[in-house]
Amino acid sequence: MTDRASPALPVSVSADSGGSSPLASPVTLRRRLASLVYESVLLFGVIFIAGLAFSLVMQQRNGYTYHRAMSAWIVLVAGMYFVGCWHRGGQTLPMKTWRMRVVGPDGAPPTIGRATLRYLAAWLWFLPPLVLHPLLDLTIPHTLVLEAVWFALWAAATRLDRARRFPHDRLAGTRIVAVPR
Repeated sequence: MTDRASPALPVSVSADSGGSSPLASPVTLRRRLASLVYESVLLFGVIFIAGLAFSLVMQQRNGYTYHRAMSAWIVLVAGMYFVGCWHRGGQTLPMKTWRMRVVGPDGAPPTIGRATLRYLAAWLWFLPPLVLHPLLDLTIPHTLVLEAVWFALWAAATRLDRARRFPHDRLAGTRIVAVPR
């Protein structure tokens, strides 16, 4: 056995530690949102490459050709990225940078099922205002304001949970914990 910790080791809170462990401590909202910004930059590259590959394979000549299939492909690729990273070690690259990890109820990285549920539930960060855009015939500026308000409400919902989890983490039975240096 090596003395290096494996990223797949479960997070445990032992009785002799008084119920607190560096890994069991919740991550601040500010740190999680900073990681989200970094994740967005990396995800742009992943989506760009996925879109380019789709366009080349499908010989797409404009944005209207196969646009629904391309959207589904991009959602699938992003899902494979997140679910794969969360299931393998509980972390994406930005989460490693900001020293945090997604864990299931047992403290180990989430199962594929839980990671998939977390990914699908995380779409609730963005989808509700976007669905309202055509239904209410909103202008783009109104939709952006609604999106910003919804985003802020979703982030503020962590205050309603004792463990400071986002709503999608509550739905999936996961949590984000700090990783010690």
